[in-house]
Amino acid sequence: MSRSRKDWPRPLDFRDGRVDMTHGSGGRAMAQLIEELFLEAFDNQYLRSLNDQACLAVPPGRLAMATDAHVVSPLFFPGGDIGSLSVHGTINDVAMAGARPLYLSAAFVLEEGFPLADLRRIVQSMALAARQARVPIVTGDTKVVESGKGDGVFITTTGIGVIPEGVEISGDRARPGDRILVSGTLGKHGVAVMACREGLEFASHIRSDTAALHGLVAAMIDVAPGIHVLRDPTRGGLATTLNEIARASGVGMMIEEVRLPVSGEVAAACEFLGLDPLYVANEGKLACICAPRDAERVLAAMRAHSLGAKAALIGEVTEDPNCFVQMKTTLGGRRMVDWLSGEQLPRIC
Repeated sequence: MSRSRKDWPRPLDFRDGRVDMTHGSGGRAMAQLIEELFLEAFDNQYLRSLNDQACLAVPPGRLAMATDAHVVSPLFFPGGDIGSLSVHGTINDVAMAGARPLYLSAAFVLEEGFPLADLRRIVQSMALAARQARVPIVTGDTKVVESGKGDGVFITTTGIGVIPEGVEISGDRARPGDRILVSGTLGKHGVAVMACREGLEFASHIRSDTAALHGLVAAMIDVAPGIHVLRDPTRGGLATTLNEIARASGVGMMIEEVRLPVSGEVAAACEFLGLDPLYVANEGKLACICAPRDAERVLAAMRAHSLGAKAALIGEVTEDPNCFVQMKTTLGGRRMVDWLSGEQLPRIC
């Protein structure tokens, strides 16, 4: 770091202090905020140089890159917050290419008057999530907007990773006969955020399952490098994700309601809220499409990992020029699982 703490007139007040316009001015107050908050939390060799960029070593292979903006409301919810979510979300987007995530950047848009205590809590949550994932935040930016022109804090994260040789995972590679798997129970994140936002209390406390999935993905690729498609079903839930893949690949899909891993607590909450779990956002789950010969090996690898213990095979890819996603219901009929119309849960990621 270029300065020691004793050089600042006074330390930042993380109890009662608030963000003001000087924290985005490029002057002394901004430098102090960067040093006493961001540098301290995210500290690593790349940030310490205080450059406007990070010069990074990248292993051989193809690069995967993803950018994600996070505007979740409320900022803090059972099981997570906007900080951990911003790290997990971008790591997962990179991992869905089969890549090993290497580095993250983070940009903050702060509203004047936002409590410094809340900002520190968010930043510390990000730092913990990045350390646990072993993916450092190596560069970033901070801007401040006038009171009333933001909503507390928005965070944009960008990640890069390296795809191993021989791995070709893409949303346009699903083929008729492929099997469809999910890594665990659906809908916890979206229901947790919605319940917190609306002040709802259920008999069983529902927590977001936000998590970084690259370790799970690596375990799956170890046993089946030829996996065709990986996706994390965030906004729009599993239903929207499957429709996206079906359209990109020019195929149909048939899933079975009885096989869907939906916990009783989420099912009950969705019934109360008038929601369909298939359309509720997830932040710690993935969908996988692989060849029939690989399905059992991949499923076993998923279940052997802590983040895939409740993984399930839920259906298969079909030949269908209309690219319809359908579901066999528990009553023996079939229903269309169409694209999400409108937005069930706004601002959940």
